[in-house]
Amino acid sequence: MMEGRQFLAAFEQEFARTKSMSEASIAQVSDEDLHRRINPQQNSISVVMQHVAGNLLSRFTDFVTTDGEKPNRDRESEFADRQLSRAQLMEFWERGWKCLFAALAPLNDADLGKTVLIRNEPHTILKALVRSSAHCAWHASQIALIAKHFKGSDWQYLTIPPGGSNAFNQVRGIKSQSSSGR
Repeated sequence: MMEGRQFLAAFEQEFARTKSMSEASIAQVSDEDLHRRINPQQNSISVVMQHVAGNLLSRFTDFVTTDGEKPNRDRESEFADRQLSRAQLMEFWERGWKCLFAALAPLNDADLGKTVLIRNEPHTILKALVRSSAHCAWHASQIALIAKHFKGSDWQYLTIPPGGSNAFNQVRGIKSQSSSGR
């Protein structure tokens, strides 16, 4: 790890984890399920992917020098299912995430106090990253929930499955409450 990037490295790791968990959910559903909605008020996975990619491209293109809400962004269109193929969705998704990681790469922790704009509102880079990390995690959870709904009992858990905590802790050498006699 480059010296002076401890906090940025933590953000990069969490963003990568959020991306990876989203992709593990996306991989479990059929192409048709990418476009299905649980109900009329719920976005489909494809719409959430379009929105996340559009948001990342807007926020992190010329991150330090221009407002994070780019004039050419059509946020409302992100919420209309464009019926993109899985390959097209993944390409757009990947472009958004690559933009984020490319914007973070040249920064160091000393930059976290610098000011950037999002919708003409000043944010420190630290605040902008916290905001974006929370936004991406929110949508990763939506993707997982929708995917789990469609997969039902065939869902492959992304983290410790229900009833698996003690086994997980045992492998890690962690003493669990149920094994400690409490």
